[in-house]
This record gives sequence, structure tokens and C-alpha cells, in this order.
Amino acid sequence: MPAGTPTASATPGAPGTAGALRHVLGHLITPLLMCVGMGLAYLGAFHAPQPHDLRVDVVGSGPSAQVLAQTLHDKGAGALDVRTVPDRDRAVDALRDRTSFGAYIPGDRPELLVASASSDTSAMAVEKVFTKVAAGQGEPLKVTDVAPVSEGDPTGQGIFFLLVAVSIGSYASVAVIGGAGAVLPLRIRALLAAGMSLVVSLIGAAFAGPVFHLVDQGLAGLWAISWLYAAGILFIGVGLHTFLKRWTTLGVMVLFVMLNFTSSGGIYRPELQPGFFGSLHAFWNGAGFVEGLRGHVYFDGQGLGRNVAVLAAWLLVGVAVMAVAGRAEVARRTRAAVPAVVPTVDAAPAAASAPPSAAEAEEEMEETVAV
Repeated sequence: MPAGTPTASATPGAPGTAGALRHVLGHLITPLLMCVGMGLAYLGAFHAPQPHDLRVDVVGSGPSAQVLAQTLHDKGAGALDVRTVPDRDRAVDALRDRTSFGAYIPGDRPELLVASASSDTSAMAVEKVFTKVAAGQGEPLKVTDVAPVSEGDPTGQGIFFLLVAVSIGSYASVAVIGGAGAVLPLRIRALLAAGMSLVVSLIGAAFAGPVFHLVDQGLAGLWAISWLYAAGILFIGVGLHTFLKRWTTLGVMVLFVMLNFTSSGGIYRPELQPGFFGSLHAFWNGAGFVEGLRGHVYFDGQGLGRNVAVLAAWLLVGVAVMAVAGRAEVARRTRAAVPAVVPTVDAAPAAASAPPSAAEAEEEMEETVAV
């Protein structure tokens, strides 16, 4: 190189350091929002579990049972919803219907009935209360579990972690189909979403059955529920990508992680959580998944129909979002074609084979990093 020739310090047309820094800082908004959202959701839902209106029963019909029930109800100050049932069979029915989470049988040998399969943490909260009651009578408390969990899931929370695995497989697939597959027609993206929901659900069934033995029975039904759940996430997410673009991953995480895991009831049921998450539990898809599987595997299908209906409703929402996205994409292509000059025969193939724009490549990269 001849002396005095200036050395190029940057590629012509490339942004300067200040511009590149502003660009990076702008994209760092996404992980910061994820951090804030996850903190608010998880800590808000899980940091201080306290019972409120937790239904428990006192078995007996005499005055002593009525007095004990009223005393516990008053002392609980809203924590417990204490009722009386006439006999043990009625108490077991309420536990298996999951309308009650504990039944105390007073007497010389006090006994507490629980159903840990409905919620291990709720059973523990009830046991804590009635251990003190029995101690006040000077007697040890016998605890009987009328609906125990499988041996492969001793804490009863394996279904929740299965929810996590299926959810992550689903919403991560949304990022890939929406980012890398954005150039594909929507019908092909819909087929990819359907195919991935099948694969993810089969992986979930393998984890629950032969790999970790989370369940002892009902594996086919578990797979079907997993497929319905995964398909709802994928169809909603792929449809939303048409409108949200690079914000899709954040939006899907809000819907199917931040609000979903925390309201599912997999760790704490709504009776141990703040009211906001308890209200979501009534209709959110993660709660439909967890409660549907509990009913199917442990409670002879009790409540299964309602929870399957919740998951089916989310899938129908996903189909509707996909339909709206299809119309929006057709409208965009129509608007883009109106002012355009009709391309020549030689220009058309070049346009068809043109590589993705820098913005599209950047969007795909950000979605991948966000996952």
C-alpha cells in the first residue's frame, strides 16, 4: 500500500459506533422486559403462599363437630372455609371431587383425610392446621391419603414440570416458525405448527411414561391432552407473529409462561395464591392442562370434560387468530402490489430468490436469542 494512503476503518455505509450502540440498546429492551415480567409474575404468585377460603371439612353431625368447625372458621379469619359432613364416606367424596382439601375426624384417635394428588402443597397446609388441633387435644394425628400420587412423582409436582417442558417446546417452535419460516405461506406454517404440536406432545408423553414414570396409567389420554395444549400455543403464537413480528416471543412468554405457569395450580392451587392468579386459574390453558391431567390420572376423569373444553377453546382461538393473520397477510400483499411497476420477465426470478432483508434477518436473530 502506498505511503499516505488512508486506511478504511469501517465498511462503507456501516453505522458508526454511536448508532450501533443505540441499536443494541434498543434491542436490550426485550430481555429487560422479560426480567421484569418474570419477576412480577413468579414472585407475585409464589413468594408468600397463604391460604384463603381453603375448603376443609369436620366429620360429624353433633354439637361438638359444629362447635369445632365454627371455631376453626372464626380463628382462620378467612383462611379456611370450614364445613361439617355427616360421615367419612361423604368426606372422601368431597376430597375426590376436589371440592375439599382436608377432612378432620375428631375423637380419641383423630384422623385427617387428604388427597395429595389434587395438590400436595394444599394437603401440607391442611395437615399443618389440624396437627395443631390434635395437639391441643393431647393426641397424635393420623394422616390418611385417599388419593396418593404415583411412586414416580412423590411430590405431586411432576405434572407441573411436564407443563413446563411442553410449553417451552411449543413457544420455542413459534419463534422458529415465525422467524425462519416467515417467508413461507401461512398454510405451510400452519402445517408446521400442527406437526410440531404432535412431536412436542409425544416427547411429553415419553417423559411422563417410560422415561420418568410420572404416571402409572392413562398415558394415551395424557398424550391427547398434551397435544391439545401444545397445538393451542403454536396456533396462537404463529398467528400472532403476523402482527407482533420481533415482539412475538415476548408476547408468547407473557401468555404461556408468566401468566400461565403461575396460575396453573401445579405448585400452589389458587386457594394459596393472590386472587389475580386464582381468577386466571378458572380459564387459563395451563390450569386446564394440569387439572385435566390430575382428573384423568388420579380421579377417574372427574372434571376432565371441563378442562378439555378449556384447552379446546384455546385451540379454537388459535385457529381464529391464524385465519385473521391470513386475511391480514393477503391484504398486505395486495397493498404492496398496487403501486408497484409490473416486473419484467428477467426481474421476477431475481426478486423471488432475493435473500431476506437485513431487518428480517435481525428479527429472526432476536427471536432466537429471546428463546
